[in-house]
Amino acid sequence: MSSALDMTQESAEGRRTALYLVLDQIPPGKVVSYGELAEMAGLGRAARWVGRTLSQLPADTRLPWHRVLGAGGRLSLEQGTPSGDEQRARLRAEGVSMHNNRVNMSRHGWRPMDHNS
Repeated sequence: MSSALDMTQESAEGRRTALYLVLDQIPPGKVVSYGELAEMAGLGRAARWVGRTLSQLPADTRLPWHRVLGAGGRLSLEQGTPSGDEQRARLRAEGVSMHNNRVNMSRHGWRPMDHNS
């Protein structure tokens, strides 16, 4: 018989798994917001939870965390910090253009339901 704690841990693990499965599908050169990623993973309005969870990924992760941005394409990791600089460098290497600390979501946003993105 499962305790409430076991159920909470299973639920948290299931949420992370759903998040990572969708995150892993974002193609190079495309980006999503924390909120969009939460919705796509079936997590509702959990943008802050997504941000916290991504901040806890191990340094050697192969998941494309750098393709997740703040609302409206805002780069939420500070320029001049190791993670902020790494995110910008990775996005540039994938051909994502940035202007005034933002990415043009209509140009670079990932829409998995559009079969050509």
